[in-house]
Amino acid sequence: MPPAKSLRTCPNGHQYYKSSDCPTCPQCEAEARPPDGFLAAFSAPARRALQSLGIDTPGKLSKYTQKEIMSLHGMGPASLPKMKAALQEKGLDFKNPNSRI
Repeated sequence: MPPAKSLRTCPNGHQYYKSSDCPTCPQCEAEARPPDGFLAAFSAPARRALQSLGIDTPGKLSKYTQKEIMSLHGMGPASLPKMKAALQEKGLDFKNPNSRI
């Protein structure tokens, strides 16, 4: 049987039910989602993972290896094609893991 959902209130006053220990408010996450641009294509966990490194453009993403990005908490396999497409659109790619720069 799944764990019971508990009623929670976020610091912004939104009330929501969660069965996990995750403190993230769904309403706050929906309000934080950009309407367009690079980060708009990603799920909330993937977006937070990128933002934790200050990545908000394909150019900034290109400074990291694919392995570095995929090792971030919240980054799942569904995000990889979106990242690759965003990089390719700008003529960029992930940093080469053998690069010394």
